[in-house]
Amino acid sequence: MASPTPLRRQPVQQRSAKRVQRMLEACAELVDELGYDGVTTTLIAERAGVAVGSLYQFFPDKRAVVQALTQRNLDHFMTEIGRRLDEAHLEHWWDGADLIFDSYVRMYREVPGFSRIRFGDVVDLRLIDGERDNNTVIAENLASFLADRFAIPFEDIRLPVAVANEIADGILNLAFRRKLFPEAAVIAEAKMVVRSYLSGQIKAAGQDGQPKL
Repeated sequence: MASPTPLRRQPVQQRSAKRVQRMLEACAELVDELGYDGVTTTLIAERAGVAVGSLYQFFPDKRAVVQALTQRNLDHFMTEIGRRLDEAHLEHWWDGADLIFDSYVRMYREVPGFSRIRFGDVVDLRLIDGERDNNTVIAENLASFLADRFAIPFEDIRLPVAVANEIADGILNLAFRRKLFPEAAVIAEAKMVVRSYLSGQIKAAGQDGQPKL
């Protein structure tokens, strides 16, 4: 299911598309520096080197800019997972759990703005898609991607992927936002817990390795 676009209109010319990308990059930098609440459309326009009126041609408000940035982050996340799956040549879908963790952690540490807004829950629990919460959008993107990549039924892995995603999100909250323990130790724990959960599902599934829930 495609998410609705936050853009008022799609950029047609290459110049306009580049301008929109500059706005998103400016927004990401400002979110890193000021947090979501400190960012304004005026600041985004100034940092991007465009007039505020130019920003409003494409975005109705700050929230829409951040929504577009979040969608770009999600697209980047899925592309990165695909690239790493291709390089790893994994036999089974569940072997990708650590790889997905590593992609998320890399984005958290390296992608501007991501550590502040992640996949939008700081702004709105339904920022990506007004009909589904952000975690559901991410989990179903992952399940659909893995189902296509490994030629298995989406419904067979939809629930275990959703549960694994919630487990990971909760434990990574302990690593990145609450900061009670060393990040590396908590990330290792998260990987172990998710692997253990998925392993239990696999054992219950039978010899073909497909969850029968």
